[in-house]
Amino acid sequence: MIYESVDSLPVFADSVQRVDVVRKLQELFKDRCSELLEDRLKHAKDVSHHSAQPPDCVVFPETNDEVARIARICHEGHVPLIPFGTGTAVEGGVVAVCGGVCIDLTRMNRIERFSPADMDVTVQAGVTRIQLNKFLDESQSSLYFPIDPGADCTLGGMAATRASGTAAVRYGTMRERVLALTAVLATGEIIRAGSRARKSSAGYDLAHLLVGSEGTLGVITEVTLRLARKPDAISAAVCAFAEIDSAVNAVIAILTAGIPMARMELLDEVQMAAVNRYSGLSYRETPTLFLEFHGSASSVIEQSEAAGAIVRKFSREPFQWATDETERRRLWQARHDGYYAALALRPNGVGYVTDVCVPISNLAECIRRAKETLRASRIPAPLFGHVGDGNFHIVFSIDPNSAEELAEVQRLSEELITHALALDGTCSGEHGIGLGKREALRREFGPAVDVMRAIKTALDPHGIMNPGKVL
Repeated sequence: MIYESVDSLPVFADSVQRVDVVRKLQELFKDRCSELLEDRLKHAKDVSHHSAQPPDCVVFPETNDEVARIARICHEGHVPLIPFGTGTAVEGGVVAVCGGVCIDLTRMNRIERFSPADMDVTVQAGVTRIQLNKFLDESQSSLYFPIDPGADCTLGGMAATRASGTAAVRYGTMRERVLALTAVLATGEIIRAGSRARKSSAGYDLAHLLVGSEGTLGVITEVTLRLARKPDAISAAVCAFAEIDSAVNAVIAILTAGIPMARMELLDEVQMAAVNRYSGLSYRETPTLFLEFHGSASSVIEQSEAAGAIVRKFSREPFQWATDETERRRLWQARHDGYYAALALRPNGVGYVTDVCVPISNLAECIRRAKETLRASRIPAPLFGHVGDGNFHIVFSIDPNSAEELAEVQRLSEELITHALALDGTCSGEHGIGLGKREALRREFGPAVDVMRAIKTALDPHGIMNPGKVL
């Protein structure tokens, strides 16, 4: 198997006991509990390089009480329980490394409450971000949900992985957007954490303990989200730079000038060459910034002009900007096509995506060290990042059947993490830990991981909740 080995796991039920658990679930859920190989394989992996491993069965609940019943049966039978949304994560978080029961939450897709005056909404975990924004469009409320990780993820999955994306520089991550949630613990107990109040000092912050826990502490079944007002106008801008240091220094200067950026994306020269080839574009193949501004019709013009004046101190290339939607999409096409352009650098390549984040003042140095590390490798390695918050990725396009290439990119990824930690950063800015970064988490936090493990043991004494992930 291509995913990393999982050691020190609890002893789970044997095959006979598992059959009994599946039988109980089938009696309860009938055709909403599937042992079909086709269904099991659909729920065996995410979009990462980690090899698939199917669960013993897949159950499709529709209510909190049904999730609680599944959890109780798995808890009593000592059978692993793996939550599943749309399978769009990239760290192997849904791979059933110990088999067990996959709980598919996509039928829990109701929008339960919407308050335009409070700018918040409560949804079931299976609602996707596109579904929510379509609902908000149809409500004619001028509100939307701004977190955009690039895929049409479920909002429960986004909360579980503490997702963010390109707009985090202005709108934050799921950590800032989740006001409250409902979760089912390993024992089947249903808890509600957080509240719709905009601030609270009442007790432990259990809601945000569960946000980012990747299904290892409980199954998130409902989330209450803070919404944002749609901007009256949007402006986009693109500018090339002679080197990455100049691009990052321009970013720092823009942010410290107080210009309220919505998006700030950086593509290196390798990534720009990849998108030119993939999308038939003709951008200069040098480090390039893609910027976006939100606000009133007049303010986005002011912001664009102010950012342009700063950028011109760091680049002699044209600063192109536009407010027309068609022109904005044209300017941003290279960024939107970036991931698939990276994979297309080799036939049938599989993506191995790194994800580190550092303080913005250390970003140029971290990228410099990363590119020095990559120099000796022949594996295509485009770099792009959400530079407004210090987060960047390298997308290795690897041969899925090559153990040698996997070992090489794992070694390179570990070196990138070493650089980030040495520069006061983190091993994951937005993708999470999953299967692949458990050792990196220990390197980053040391004894604090033992505290995390103690919390895990207290909430999940049999260790059934998404075993082998995070810790």
